[in-house]
Amino acid sequence: MGMSQHSAGSGAGRRIGRSRVADQIVDDLRERILGGDLPDGSRLPAERELADHYGVSGATVREAVRVLSTVGLVSVRHGAGSFVTAEPDTMIGMTIASVVRLAGAGAVDVLGVFAALNRYAVQLAAQQATDAEIASLRETVDRLAVIDDTGGTIEDLRAFMRRLSEISHNALLIPLCRLLADVQVELAFELSGGRVSEWRRVAGGLHADRLAIVEALENRSPEQAAAAVDAHSAHAARLILSTPQAKKVQLSDPGYARLLVDMLDARLSSAMS
Repeated sequence: MGMSQHSAGSGAGRRIGRSRVADQIVDDLRERILGGDLPDGSRLPAERELADHYGVSGATVREAVRVLSTVGLVSVRHGAGSFVTAEPDTMIGMTIASVVRLAGAGAVDVLGVFAALNRYAVQLAAQQATDAEIASLRETVDRLAVIDDTGGTIEDLRAFMRRLSEISHNALLIPLCRLLADVQVELAFELSGGRVSEWRRVAGGLHADRLAIVEALENRSPEQAAAAVDAHSAHAARLILSTPQAKKVQLSDPGYARLLVDMLDARLSSAMS
């Protein structure tokens, strides 16, 4: 993909002042990415082409691309080039992972934020979701009535937790909750220690709570839905953090901060590969 394909109306062949050159290139490319001029999945022009376009050295271009990669807008694939990764889940995930690492946030913190977001999501869903969307949610809950196939259960739990935000039809809530939903499910499985009995206790123990959420949505009651999510979130936190593995992990990693960082980093690496 040549630079000429994305230069209309944006100053083709512009020359940038030498002061803070890399930062200015970052700003320009970021605007092109967020504005859709360089869409998600597209390949950035080659280093030499970018250098010629901006009138700078290859080293300056590499620095700009490195910054864009750090903030999740670009993925550098050695031997293949640099590609735009302007995907909301990835961008939000990188931000959350950074905050978790810097603040030393732990499982209780993350689960608490997720609970608050879910509370708002279901209040919106009670008013915005279609009957078909709520029926689909109930089908997922019905599949979770029996916890036997671990892999299938994990996927159904992810689908249920993600769907709560998706049927809110709130564009900002959806990627926020989608990431945290996956983290909660993965955290629950990780802290079950891979033992089927513990996994059944945690995942199966929340079935009544899941049913209560669906029933509240079917009743189109934001207040009932919020109360049901509050009960589900509190119960989930108690079950997840009461496993023998959870207690063992906390001895070496107070607040499970390290575990959360590792999980988030693994998710981001997979998304950007």
